[in-house]
Amino acid sequence: MTSARRKPYGVKGAPYGFLLPATVLFVLFFALPIGYAIWLSLHKVRVKGLGLGAGARKEVWAGIGNYTDALTDGELVDGALRVAGYGVIVVPVMLGLALLFALMLDAEKVRLAPFTRLAIFLPYAIPGVVAALLWGFLYLPDVSPFYFVLDKLGLPQPNLLDGGPLYLALSNIAVWGGTGFNMIVIYTSLRAIPAEVLEAAKLDGAGPLQTALRVKIPMVAPSLVLTFFFSIIATLQVFSEPTTLKPLTNSVSTTWSPLMKVYRDAFNTGDIHAAAAEAVIIAVATLVLSFGFLRAANSRTKQEEAR
Repeated sequence: MTSARRKPYGVKGAPYGFLLPATVLFVLFFALPIGYAIWLSLHKVRVKGLGLGAGARKEVWAGIGNYTDALTDGELVDGALRVAGYGVIVVPVMLGLALLFALMLDAEKVRLAPFTRLAIFLPYAIPGVVAALLWGFLYLPDVSPFYFVLDKLGLPQPNLLDGGPLYLALSNIAVWGGTGFNMIVIYTSLRAIPAEVLEAAKLDGAGPLQTALRVKIPMVAPSLVLTFFFSIIATLQVFSEPTTLKPLTNSVSTTWSPLMKVYRDAFNTGDIHAAAAEAVIIAVATLVLSFGFLRAANSRTKQEEAR
């Protein structure tokens, strides 16, 4: 018997060579920043005297002190509560509209379907800061054409940048920009449903509404879970919309959302160590919520398959 020929070293090492660029980028732009943020969060600056002169400011070990201060910080907690209220509005409305539009576009007879898909998706292509500026000026009574029309009609002119309506104003920006992306994801899953399944439902006498409720929606459940997962992450990381609207109203503080507080502590007050601890807490909370949701969704899927 002839022994198997050994592969040259270059051939055996080829897969690692292909993985090397991605590994280097992962380490440089993901692993190292995370590690550095954790290292900063475990330290603090000790100031001697007036903080002047060489050696007056020294970085020392703080342990979990920064984390304790962050978790007991009322501003961070209030920001988290505001984001929770914001998410209660954004996520159901955005995903509900995305599912509705996807089902409408997947109907048998749809006129101007390509144009409609593009029109719904187009707001997602607009950067978040630009979208917030556009809507921000539409919310301002002095320059908004909507307020001009309401004034001419003698109708009340609500201030959307103050108090409770501010949540609706911010949520509208997120829904307007994110519905198109989620619609495309759900619509793609609808188009992947086998034609035989839809034909069988039609032969059983199911109408368009019954087919949508009993066949299409259950079969695109994984896409709904995915879009819900992405929407939760985006909600927890809301930053650009309130930051962009802040110069237009006094109702948006520098700590309106947790990420805004991280930005203020890091770049305005200069407390980079506290900001790092807050960023780590937000990242861990996002990971826990995401993992918990995915685990619950997977367990429910397994239960349904067992039936």
